[in-house]
Amino acid sequence: MRWRLDREWPALAALAALYLFLAIWAPGFYGLGNLKDLALANMSVLLVAAGMTLVIVIGQIDISVGSLFAVTSVACGALVKGGMPLWLMPFAAVLIGAALGSINGGLISFVRAPSIVVTLATMIVWRESLRWSTGGAWVEDLPANFQWFGLGQQDGQAAIVVVALILFVLFWWASENLSAFRAIYATGSDSEAARLAGIPVKRVLFAVFVLMGALTGVAAVLNAVRFSDVPANSGMNLELKAIAAVVVGGAPITGGRGSLLGTLIGVLLLGSIAPALTFLGVNPYWEKAIQGVIILATVLFDAIRTRREKHLAFA
Repeated sequence: MRWRLDREWPALAALAALYLFLAIWAPGFYGLGNLKDLALANMSVLLVAAGMTLVIVIGQIDISVGSLFAVTSVACGALVKGGMPLWLMPFAAVLIGAALGSINGGLISFVRAPSIVVTLATMIVWRESLRWSTGGAWVEDLPANFQWFGLGQQDGQAAIVVVALILFVLFWWASENLSAFRAIYATGSDSEAARLAGIPVKRVLFAVFVLMGALTGVAAVLNAVRFSDVPANSGMNLELKAIAAVVVGGAPITGGRGSLLGTLIGVLLLGSIAPALTFLGVNPYWEKAIQGVIILATVLFDAIRTRREKHLAFA
């Protein structure tokens, strides 16, 4: 893997400063229980943000992932309640997520509709359809082995974290080594140049949204099994968390650049703020404000850096 820190270092520096500050003023933050809760709370965000990285790299946006997450969670819960073997649930989640992602991808790549409009529409359609079909009710009376995949709380928690990290590492490796991912970066940098170079731009764009849906499906399953019931309103604001993590990690919203290393740093930084405030005795309502300041600082820093790069290029 190639470790590139040219765009990730501001977020990495902020994360290191935060963790150093906590080590001095709130060492309880590093307790095993808190670190476990921190990992469990952010595994789903990490997987969704990994897919969102590619969406943003290719110059698009997907704000429907929260609704897709909810639909997949409820669908998998209903399927298991209806008698589907538990071991089939992850595969069902991937298929459902990929199918919903393909709708976004088809409209964006082949119909050429703007991604912000398409995913805004599907976000509303899927969330409202779910609310209409369930009446807002949770999926209850699930089999006893649904929660934690039947492994028990301790082993189940470890399994969720390990599976999510393995998937993320594999995805990271693929992004650094496979030609298919290089086609994504080439398309995001200059779609017309990529087309002239023989890259099937439309199919690449379509595949990115299908992959986004599949990863969201996996994230939905890993989150759903943490509880004995499946809420119909899960995934609220998930799209904002994922997009924020990618941007904080150094990926410009205009596309063409970005890395999963940066996304990992962004997830860790933004996800650590709430528990850090708790251990520091600060009102947790400051969490969103601090996250907003971090995001704004990242965007301003990127704008200044981009302007400087253009100035040097024409100097």
